[in-house]
Amino acid sequence: MGVWDFIQDQVLGMKWLNELLGIGLSALGLDVNGRIGGSVQFFIYDVLKITVLLCVLIFAISYIQSYFSPERSKRILGRFHGIWANIISALLGTVTPFCSCSSIPLFIGFTSAGLPLGVTFSFLISSPMVDLGSLVLLMSIFGAKVAIVYVILGLVIAVVGGTMIEKLHMEKYVESFVLSAGSVDIESPDLTIRERLTYAKEQMLGTFKKVFPYILIGVGIGALIHNWIPESWIETVLGSNNPFGVILATIVGIPMYADIFGTIPVAEALLSKGAQLGTVLSFMMAVTTLSLPSLIMLRKAVKPKLLALFIGVCAVGIILVGYLFNAFQFILI
Repeated sequence: MGVWDFIQDQVLGMKWLNELLGIGLSALGLDVNGRIGGSVQFFIYDVLKITVLLCVLIFAISYIQSYFSPERSKRILGRFHGIWANIISALLGTVTPFCSCSSIPLFIGFTSAGLPLGVTFSFLISSPMVDLGSLVLLMSIFGAKVAIVYVILGLVIAVVGGTMIEKLHMEKYVESFVLSAGSVDIESPDLTIRERLTYAKEQMLGTFKKVFPYILIGVGIGALIHNWIPESWIETVLGSNNPFGVILATIVGIPMYADIFGTIPVAEALLSKGAQLGTVLSFMMAVTTLSLPSLIMLRKAVKPKLLALFIGVCAVGIILVGYLFNAFQFILI
């Protein structure tokens, strides 16, 4: 086993934990190869693994994020123009909030501060879809190649989507209260390392409390799919025999509300049952980027025509990415 394989399997994937749980549950008399025992093992293993990764990642990313206050982020974005502004905005989204609902207040702040609308939409698309946490979690499940290509394509969707919105001059479809809010430039004080560590800890605990119920739900659904739903069902609906599987997965994902941490176990279980990689990733992208609660929040800030364009751009991008992953699945896995 190479160094990278060890990191992927034993550090990020924590396969040692799964084996340890299997031994422990077997000692308690549970048949881990049976449906009930297998479901219990899957549930405990995934909850523990995702919780540990979640806490470590959020702490690290929040520490990084402490250097990027809204004021500083706005100043950084203000230095760039054209497509470079969209690229920097999309990249900035990778070190900011973990779900679409928490990205929207920042989007409103950036827009009211006078940043170009397309630039702020590039941020809004990338923030929930391709945060740094998703990169590490995807590596732990699908491997480095899938994770890196997922993040790159997510950033492409964010840049292209924001650029399209910019070229179409959709500013008149932003609600007036956002444009007239203005922005007070308050210089954030320099934080000490101790203050940054405290901030990171508070962010970790706050996000964990908010996200943990979705982890439990997601892992529960994953355990159900993994051990109780026949492979033939999944292959029929989401496998290569259904050319509309990607579109179906995207449509099903939109009404749900979860973040990357809640969708990973569902995706893992679907893939193990025969669903195609691109179909699974389209489902994940739709859930994290186009959740119904976030769209309701966004509707408060933009008019229906701009909201419909945002949904359309994201949905088309997600579907294209899904088919692209399906076409090259044999190379990536």
